[in-house]
Amino acid sequence: MSVEAAANANYGSTASGSSFYAAMRILPHAQREAMFQIYSFCRQVDDIADSDGPRPERLAALQQWRDDIDALYAGHPPERLKDYVGPVKTFGLKREDFVAIVDGMEMDVPQDIRAPDLATLDLYCDRVASAVGRLSVRVFGLPEEDGIELAYHLGRALQLTNILRDIDEDAGLGRLYLPREWLWHAGITNNDPARVTADRALPKVCAPLAERAKMHFQKSDEIMKRNSRRAVRAPRIMSKYYRAILDLLIARGFAAPRAPVRVSKAAKISILLRYAII
Repeated sequence: MSVEAAANANYGSTASGSSFYAAMRILPHAQREAMFQIYSFCRQVDDIADSDGPRPERLAALQQWRDDIDALYAGHPPERLKDYVGPVKTFGLKREDFVAIVDGMEMDVPQDIRAPDLATLDLYCDRVASAVGRLSVRVFGLPEEDGIELAYHLGRALQLTNILRDIDEDAGLGRLYLPREWLWHAGITNNDPARVTADRALPKVCAPLAERAKMHFQKSDEIMKRNSRRAVRAPRIMSKYYRAILDLLIARGFAAPRAPVRVSKAAKISILLRYAII
């Protein structure tokens, strides 16, 4: 339930490869196809934001997506969104959630995000993760109130885990998503990604972010427990997979050098077998 999950998904993978693909395969056909279309959209706008093309061209490409979304909801879908007409009608997908995803991708384009304040970081998480969740829970068939709440918490849990996992990769792109206030609290006043990621005080910043992610995972678990097992199968698989990543990150620690963490194939299969079967 995040753009990051879509961008990393390998649609031809086995269940033990991509957590997204494994979670979506268990859905009935109409839901599965709708989810693949949602995540295809996410992947395309993410590719624009992460490309090395000129920033004005990327901004124009994202604006074209907004224009195409408007045309879709006005009843005149462009060719690349014609297959979205059915899912939008069937599952009541909201225009504002598609637009929010584009807005989130755009936050990285005028200039790379570096040490955003906590409010900006939360807005970023809402746009690039929870907005995807709001589309997704409608497809899964959750009740309106619980669905929106689940999207809020699980989206943030996944995105904060991504941020903690990708600290060094993001720094290589000139980006730093760790919150400014917590950097200052740790005595880090520089926002240069390379210098921050090498700072010995970095674990003091990552630890509270990990705790915040754990809180969001806990809240999302509470919501899923009170809903039908069938409706929450896919988000639960995603949640358990990303929680396993977070646990590995915490166990490894955040001091440099940071070795990559990966959920084992056996663990992925175990999650799938436990939560996919009703």
